[in-house]
Amino acid sequence: MRKTEEFSDTYRDLETRASADILTAILDAQAHGLASLKPALPALAAAADEAATRLRDNPSGRLVYAGAGTSARLGVQDGVELVPTFGWPEARLAYLIAGGPAALTRTQEGAEDNVDQAMADSRALALREGDVCIALSASGVTPYAIAAINAARTAGALTIGIANNAGAPLLQSVDHPILLESGPEPVGGSTRMTAGTAQKVALNLFSTLTMIRLGRVYRGMMVDVIPSNAKLRERAVRIVAAGSDTDSETARAALETTDYRVKPAILVAQGFTLQDAKALLETHHGDLHTVLAHRDRP
Repeated sequence: MRKTEEFSDTYRDLETRASADILTAILDAQAHGLASLKPALPALAAAADEAATRLRDNPSGRLVYAGAGTSARLGVQDGVELVPTFGWPEARLAYLIAGGPAALTRTQEGAEDNVDQAMADSRALALREGDVCIALSASGVTPYAIAAINAARTAGALTIGIANNAGAPLLQSVDHPILLESGPEPVGGSTRMTAGTAQKVALNLFSTLTMIRLGRVYRGMMVDVIPSNAKLRERAVRIVAAGSDTDSETARAALETTDYRVKPAILVAQGFTLQDAKALLETHHGDLHTVLAHRDRP
């Protein structure tokens, strides 16, 4: 039996315990789930590095998340949040969701078995070589996720699989298998809990490292942030000031010159013209470290 489906003796009397003890047991299980990330770090690093290379070399390449149920919802959450945090273009995100977008807010458990729909959804997405497809499945046997990742591999996309059971078919179908051995759930089989926590953290690690390798982080700051509200505009000022070693007034003036785009504002605050800043960033794929290493400051 798959570990994620086991009924553990540890939790046989779970519902009879005091409330604080129940929460302690659940929290301890989450900690075990997090510990499963440690041995997976080398595989996650390799997957993120190759994903960044694929996406850099293919300017129209997309991050594609595939899954059913909780796994699909976690994938969508990860993808959506890349837009405001790292300025990742919405056009370079796509989703293969068992049951379609409606399944994000209303359960459609039977949809995970629909291989024909997975194939139709994959065709509609026109998967291609420049794409990076990440399929998630706690069990690792979800038919929709496996069919979607097989379609992605056939199309030449880079494929990554995240599952919580050793030997899972999903992990045997991808270029980069990510095993998270999170173990049995406190509520038997409820993989939205420990397995879901492990998957969420794995996605955080994978996508953040991918964005770092794509030059979207500088000095530990989100330099492609989209300042779409007052809070983020003030954060942009602090980022530019820290990134250019200038004061907030200089940073704000630079941001006004660049229409609140942080990366060119950091260069403008250092004395570059807006035209030179744009040209250098384009030449060096938006990587500030590379820009400043290859061009003397004026």
